[in-house]
Amino acid sequence: MNLDEIQQIFFQECEEGLGTLESAFDDLKRARHDDETINTVFRAVHSIKGGAGAFGHERLQHFSHHYETLLDLIRNGTLPLGEPLIDLIVAAFDTLSDHVAAARGEGAMPADQAMLDRLAAAALGDMGAASTEPDLAANDVAPEAEAAPALDDFDALFAMLEDPSLAAPAATAAPEWIVTVHPGPRAFDHGAEPMLALRELARMGGRTLSADLSDLPLLDGLDAERAYIGFTMALPGAIDEDDIRAVFDFADPQCRLTITRDSAENPAPDVLEVAVEAAVAPSPPAPAPTPAVTVAPSAPVIADAPAPVVATPAAPAPASGGEPSGGPRVAATQTIRVDLDKLDRLVNLVGELVITQAMLAQRLSENEMGSIPELSDLDHLTRELQDSTMAIRAQPMKTVFSRVPRIIRELEVETGKRVRLEVEGEMTEVDKTVVERIGEPLTHLIRNAVDHGLETPADRKAAGKDGEGVVTLSAAHQSGRIVITVADDGRGIDRARVKAKAIERGIITPDAQLSEEEIDNLIFAPGFSTAAVVSNISGRGVGMDVVRKNIQALGGRIGIQSVLGKGSSFSLSLPLTLAVLDGMIVTVGDQTFVIPLTHIVESLRPGIDEVQVVGGQSPLLDVRGTYVPVHRVGEQLGVTGAIAKPENAVLIVVESDQGQAVLMVDSIQDQRQVVVKSLEANYRAIHGLAGATILGDGRVALILDVDALIGRWRRDGRGASAGAFIEDLAA
Repeated sequence: MNLDEIQQIFFQECEEGLGTLESAFDDLKRARHDDETINTVFRAVHSIKGGAGAFGHERLQHFSHHYETLLDLIRNGTLPLGEPLIDLIVAAFDTLSDHVAAARGEGAMPADQAMLDRLAAAALGDMGAASTEPDLAANDVAPEAEAAPALDDFDALFAMLEDPSLAAPAATAAPEWIVTVHPGPRAFDHGAEPMLALRELARMGGRTLSADLSDLPLLDGLDAERAYIGFTMALPGAIDEDDIRAVFDFADPQCRLTITRDSAENPAPDVLEVAVEAAVAPSPPAPAPTPAVTVAPSAPVIADAPAPVVATPAAPAPASGGEPSGGPRVAATQTIRVDLDKLDRLVNLVGELVITQAMLAQRLSENEMGSIPELSDLDHLTRELQDSTMAIRAQPMKTVFSRVPRIIRELEVETGKRVRLEVEGEMTEVDKTVVERIGEPLTHLIRNAVDHGLETPADRKAAGKDGEGVVTLSAAHQSGRIVITVADDGRGIDRARVKAKAIERGIITPDAQLSEEEIDNLIFAPGFSTAAVVSNISGRGVGMDVVRKNIQALGGRIGIQSVLGKGSSFSLSLPLTLAVLDGMIVTVGDQTFVIPLTHIVESLRPGIDEVQVVGGQSPLLDVRGTYVPVHRVGEQLGVTGAIAKPENAVLIVVESDQGQAVLMVDSIQDQRQVVVKSLEANYRAIHGLAGATILGDGRVALILDVDALIGRWRRDGRGASAGAFIEDLAA
């Protein structure tokens, strides 16, 4: 594993830490926190600081150090945690997130001096100065970061190690820490850089006591790619032990680390001792003068104690992290990171296995071999294997929801509104692909809820509401799909105004008769907006239509519920995975299609009097008192040999974004789970088709995109739709 790979692990852990911070801040803002919440925040920032120092991200390390200092004052009770202080540490989190992004190369280095000044003022108890944020140019650099010595060579490093005045000021009230570190011989193979650890210890106020050259060979045996030298350093006793351990979070797995407390009977020397003769004639190590306490760092660093550890109740090691030193420990869940390409290959192979199993079942059925118990077991095991494989790709919605609080905070500043975010079902799991692609439409909906949905505090109070608006974000599994809901308690949709705007923009005619549902759906029309002023948030009419297109591209639907003066709710219904789906296999003429089960309401064979034709238009099916348009799939897709009369066909009632509709097909073959093959990846994207699959008899069946097809048929008319579809397939 090289340095880049280890650094990527650090960035992944940064993302996990930032997510932990978001959850903790939510508890803080809702006043449902305890001391452990503050400790959790402190530990997350502390871990980011330690890793930043190990990989040389000085600006990130510098900011997180000052951030951590303030958090330490809060957790030890020096500073009382009130609303202004909570607002400050949440604002500092946004700057920390920008620093992490900049370290990854995903953005410019943030201007952080103003925030550093606020953190410093708050640490001194001056919340008045901490609440103001002066302007700062984007290229301003923190004074300490500029003044820090450039330790990119050994001369500068050893100058600091030998001269404590160049390092951080050291407190001498507590006995010093004695740290002995000896990198493994293959340290550089694992991407470790011992110099970075020494540099960080020096900046913490450390000084070198001795260097161990016992493993250093003669010149003719020297290998420049191996590590030979160990160091013993003294650090101020006031430093937390966790701070020292954090320096070695990403050290070489073979690194030997010993951390002890100095004793008054054996004071640490103040000079640099280097036993050069040891390189020529190594001598056995002297016994340790005092009992040593060996501390195993949190990362895989092997602690090698020079003497046995003897536990004595009279002198316990100080607990620096606020955690009990004894008692039972709960085993942490073991995880392993797997490259996504490898996982995708596994999913594809399992899909091929499912197809092969279906082919085998089809072949045995055609040969009338009857029921074979082993085949039934194979079917069960294949289905279980497929479900387990898809579960590996599943991620909690928390990875998406964790970005929303920052969006809310930014919108509060831009709009002057007060918003409380309530989150439900954040641990609901969904396929990784869905998680990655739901972020943009979700952001649009959140911005729309705050900008258009919620009123200003003054307007809310005038309407008898609380001045703080509520935006609710929830996720839940329903009928084999995930439903994500974004709701607000704002003004709701003014349907009269929406209809007037749609007429003004030429989207509908003045004499159009629309239901409430159809009026609500007008907000998804391209170019539609009711905003009086174009702002950085909205007003150009390019938001909600993008939301609908993105949701449809994921095979999902979006619904609206709104009450004027009470608020609105947008529900996104999405498949749990884009790799497999449960579908109904139907025949139309000489073609076979798959209709996703999530769209199907019911199927039936109609009587002659149940289908009516009015004015030469498409037939209408009476579905319990409501007339629903019937779409002849064969005629509208240009399939030859399809049944023409509804009474001789099978009618399938489906639910789409356009409301209910009826698809007329020749027959239903089967209902089964199918593996979705992407047309875009293997051929090219075709409007109206969600993909393709391979059936048990080896035939290829096209999967219908019900929302796209019905919308296209209603918009373009029968002939245009059929011609375009045939042209797509023939191209």
